[in-house]
Amino acid sequence: MFLMDIILTFCSFLVLLICVLVGVAFLTLLERKVLGYIQIRKGPNKVGMMGLVQPFSDAIKLFSKENMNPMMSNFSFYYFSPVLNLFLSLILWCCMPFISVLLNFNLGALFFLCCSSLSVYTVMIAGWSSNSNYSMLGALRAIAQTISYEVSLSLIMLSFLMLVSSLNLLSFMSYQKYLWMIFLCLPLSMVWFVSSLAETNRTPFDFAEGESELVSGFNVEYSAGGFALIFLAEYASILFMSMICVLLFLGGDINSWLFFMKLGFMSFLWIWVRGTLPRFRYDKLMYLAWKSFLSISLNFLFFFIGLKIFILANML
Repeated sequence: MFLMDIILTFCSFLVLLICVLVGVAFLTLLERKVLGYIQIRKGPNKVGMMGLVQPFSDAIKLFSKENMNPMMSNFSFYYFSPVLNLFLSLILWCCMPFISVLLNFNLGALFFLCCSSLSVYTVMIAGWSSNSNYSMLGALRAIAQTISYEVSLSLIMLSFLMLVSSLNLLSFMSYQKYLWMIFLCLPLSMVWFVSSLAETNRTPFDFAEGESELVSGFNVEYSAGGFALIFLAEYASILFMSMICVLLFLGGDINSWLFFMKLGFMSFLWIWVRGTLPRFRYDKLMYLAWKSFLSISLNFLFFFIGLKIFILANML
């Protein structure tokens, strides 16, 4: 019986990963279409009906190209860091709280914080092992940015967890049955969204991939399969952060179609921001993280702790 449970869990997780990768493929197509219409041009529309097969043809092209390896690179680290990057982005989906099957464990929020912190190392290894000044500079920027925003993200999540008194992400579903968290904590939700943009290295915080001064950032030496894996990891983390946004403050009703519509809308917001806003200045980014967001999230955390103590004292 125990072996059967393991096999079923493995099969469920495999189906989830395939669905995530297909979702990533169509998210890239959506991004190219939306950016095309924002810039008053057509997106991909030649391959298949309305360009629906375009992401798969791109994937085949990337994985069938010759992989170029820099002569002076540290080959083993250089080769395995994109694989580890994608693995960490996909393993995050373990804490997606399914009601019936898969891994609905009580420390889902803690698991999310641990795994999202580990992705910094893959970027650092990718930048360092390429043995290029541009990739090293891009990696340093990405690390500084991710660590800066990781602090405020953790504090904001702690504030939400303080309200529901649980580390299980499924608790947010029952607590938001009648009122969404976005109405209770609107400033905190907005700060979470902006921090998520910075966490996923997306516009206007894409300094790690600043084309104008860094060519392509930490992945400048990667081509073919390595580049494709880093690309997949980035978009898988965008989808995951969209899912976390919906869970935390947009209702989180996993057993309805509305959840997936909200997930699609949050993913669309990532693309909309990219097509609308210019790149931030780097020192302004650090100022925003340490001087603004950190103080806001800390104040809210203390406020919610005080509120919780006050309610418990009144109950007793």
